[in-house]
Amino acid sequence: MLSSSGVFQRSLLQAVFPALVVLLFGCRQEGSYQVLRERMVERQILARGITDQAVLDAMRRVPRHEFVPEDLRHAAYEDHPLPIGEGQTISQPYIVALMTEVLHLLPGERVLEIGTGSGYQAAVLAELTDQVYTIEILEDLGKRGEETLQRLGYSRVRVKIGDGYLGWEEHAPYDAIMVTCAPDHIPQPLVDQLVEGGRMVIPVGRGYRQELYLVEKKDGQIRQTDIIPVLFVPMTGEHGVP
Repeated sequence: MLSSSGVFQRSLLQAVFPALVVLLFGCRQEGSYQVLRERMVERQILARGITDQAVLDAMRRVPRHEFVPEDLRHAAYEDHPLPIGEGQTISQPYIVALMTEVLHLLPGERVLEIGTGSGYQAAVLAELTDQVYTIEILEDLGKRGEETLQRLGYSRVRVKIGDGYLGWEEHAPYDAIMVTCAPDHIPQPLVDQLVEGGRMVIPVGRGYRQELYLVEKKDGQIRQTDIIPVLFVPMTGEHGVP
C-alpha cells in the first residue's frame, strides 16, 4: 500500500508528465526548425549572393513554418513558394530575402508592404525596423496574417484590409514600399506616397511576363532598375490586373 506521500508523488507525476512530454517535444521540434532555417539561409540565400547581414539575421530569426498551413510546415523551408489559401502564396525564401535586401531598409525607417498574405514578409521587415505598415485586400487572409503576427510578438506591425493599389495615405510618406503582388504598371498612388529619395521594389507585368524593379524617386520623378524576372500573383482590386 502506498503512503500518502507516495500517492501524492504519483499524482504529481501523472499531472506533470504530459506537460513535460509536450515541452520536450516542442523544444526538439523548434530545434529542428532552427536547423532548417540555418540551412535555408546558407544554401538558398547566401549561396545566391545575398550578403546584407541584417537581412540574413532576419531570415534566421523569423519562424517561417508558423506562417504556412499546418499540413505544409514540413515544407516551410524548401526552395519554392507555398499556398496559403485564397489562391495566394508565401514567396520563395530567396525572393523574400532579395526584395528585402534591395530596399536597404534602415532602423527607424517607415515601410509599407502591399500584400500581407500570411504575414511572413512583414515579420522579416519588422526585424529591420519598427515602422511596418501592411495592406491585404482579402479580409480573411489579412486577419489570419495579423493574428499570426500578434501571436509571434510582432505587435508593432500595423495591418489594414484594403486595396493596396491606393496605398495607405494616412501614414505616408514612406521611406520604402514593397509590393508582393504584380500590377501591370507602377501605381501612381504608391509613387506619390514615397518620400523624396525613397525606394520601392515591385513586380510588374502579366502572367509569366513579369519583371522585378527597384523604383527610386528623385526630384519627383521615378527611375526604374531591372532586377530579375519573377512570377507573382496578380494585384487585384478596383485598379488591379483584370
